[in-house]
Order: sequence, then C-alpha cells, then structure tokens
Amino acid sequence: MAGLIDSLNGLARRIPVWSVYLLLALPIPWFFYQGLNGGLGRDPVKALEHVYGLWALRLLIVGLAITPLRRTTGINLLRFRRAVGVMTFAYALAHLMVWAVLDVQALSRVWADILKRPYITIGMAGFLCLAPLAATSNNWSLRKLGARWRKLHRLTYVAALLAGLHFLWLAKGFQLEPLVYAGLTLALLIYRLPHRRIFRRFSQAG
Repeated sequence: MAGLIDSLNGLARRIPVWSVYLLLALPIPWFFYQGLNGGLGRDPVKALEHVYGLWALRLLIVGLAITPLRRTTGINLLRFRRAVGVMTFAYALAHLMVWAVLDVQALSRVWADILKRPYITIGMAGFLCLAPLAATSNNWSLRKLGARWRKLHRLTYVAALLAGLHFLWLAKGFQLEPLVYAGLTLALLIYRLPHRRIFRRFSQAG
C-alpha cells in the first residue's frame, strides 16, 4: 500500500500545475458550445447555468478533500489546491454570468432577485466569499498578507456551506443529488473542526 501511495505521489509531482488549470478550464467553453448547438436540451440557458454551478460545487468539495486525503491516506495533492480553488471561482463566475446575462437579462431584475429570493441571496453571498480568495491566490498575496492569508482563506468553508445550501434550496421536492453534495460538504467541514480542543474544553467543563 505504501508503495502505491509513493507511486501516486511521484506521479503527482511530475504533473505540471498549468495542465490542471487547462484540464479544468476546458469544459467551460465546451459546455457553452454544447448550449449553442442544442446539446444541452430544450432550455440551454438553464442547463448551462446548472452545469456551471454544479462544477463549481464539485470543485469546492474537491478542494476541501485535499487535506483530509493527505492526512488519512498519505496521497499529497496540495500543489494542485490553488488551481482547484481558482477554477472553482471561474465556474462560479460562469454560473453567475449565465444567470445574470442570459437568463435574467436586466440589472434591475438581477438586484431584485438577489433581495427577493433567499436561495439567490445565499448563492451570491457564497460567490462574494470566493472572490477575495481567487484574487489572493498568488504568491505575492501570500507574502504580503502573511498569517492573515490563512485566516482570509478560511472563507472557503463559509463558501462551501453556502454553496451546498444554495443547491439544496434550489432543488424542488426531494432530490438525492443536492443531499449527497450537502452531506459531503458537511462531512468535510466537520472533519476540520478542532476535535481534540473541543473535547478538552468539554472535559474541563465537566
């Protein structure tokens, strides 16, 4: 088992980071092309909006899973975490732009929907959490912000929680898919809780 993990880590070290950006970026124009040519069904705008949002949520979950994966299995994909985070924002931005420009089509209506519809309010809040993370996902910001950089990037957890809730709220009736994504997100967030510290405080209180 250890040999397999070492082999996987060795393979990961040989993969250039730029190729991960490229691989994750390719579906964005491909889905748009599919929408233009009838490959996304009778309502391509809604389908495009959904697929971009779903990919953003999936990449958020992948980004959250990288550290637990390393701690539990030894597989180290940390060097790709920035690429995953930046592309998460790219898909979230594409999701937002399709909704605002192709679906709603009016700035006044966009603002009205944000204020009127709670699931859109939550989705926009999640997007606003991702924006500063994408803007500071570079070495210059890391050096400039120092310890504050890590504190700022904890917004990832808030964004993931809001994105999962947005998807749950958007779903009509009982649907398994939003529940699965919400469950994965919640499990990965619970994993990050300082369990030993919490247990120690409860023990002291007891």
